[in-house]
Amino acid sequence: MDYLVQLAASPTAWVALATLIVMEIVLGIDNLIFISILTNKLPVQHRAKARRIGISMALILRLGLLSTIAFIVQLTEPVIEILGNAFSWKDMILIAGGLFLLWKATTEIHHSMDPEPEKVGSNSPSVSLGFASAIGQILLLDLVFSIDSIVTAVGMTEHLPIMIIAVVVSVIVMLVAAEPLAKFINDNPTVVMLALGFLIMIGMTLIAEGFGAHVPKGYVYAAMAFSAVIECLNIARRTRHRRLAEKH
Repeated sequence: MDYLVQLAASPTAWVALATLIVMEIVLGIDNLIFISILTNKLPVQHRAKARRIGISMALILRLGLLSTIAFIVQLTEPVIEILGNAFSWKDMILIAGGLFLLWKATTEIHHSMDPEPEKVGSNSPSVSLGFASAIGQILLLDLVFSIDSIVTAVGMTEHLPIMIIAVVVSVIVMLVAAEPLAKFINDNPTVVMLALGFLIMIGMTLIAEGFGAHVPKGYVYAAMAFSAVIECLNIARRTRHRRLAEKH
């Protein structure tokens, strides 16, 4: 209890908490984009449930990993060497996750460019994924993003309560933002392609990190933000032109 009181009275701890919350929210964007795209392929009545399960599992995984910080630290230690390059468990998990993201995003782009014929009796061509399959894929990426998130947290502060609060706050933000983001992506088809492009970039970043090439996250998210702003301007332009056309 005395430890928590001292921590709460420390300005440094509050700065570390605010910084880590922002960092965790930014890192959660990747996770949220993937969940939004994947759940939008489910029947409408299952989408919200799948998003809640996916984000809830992300929280459980993050808190579970925080309870084993000693194990997390060991994940960054080299365990294998290939052609003179040492790889840790974290590196191999990031590479595997990056490859999965590249495969998934490329597959979705191909499906968007050359869609399969709509099945007879289907009311929606977008429903092409089973609930269990969606949850399985979400959990796989939850694990990758959770390890990246917790390793980042461990590197920024040594105080476990700060890590826990930052993780919980970031996941709550994800939970609140999930529905509006998924609806926005679903209502704007061009945004889907942009989001898939983000996933390819994120996948390449994970692979690069796995091979030891540090990619500053600021550059990645700045590029994503710039692209998102341009797309929002395009959407606003199309909406304005459509309204003008309707008036005439």
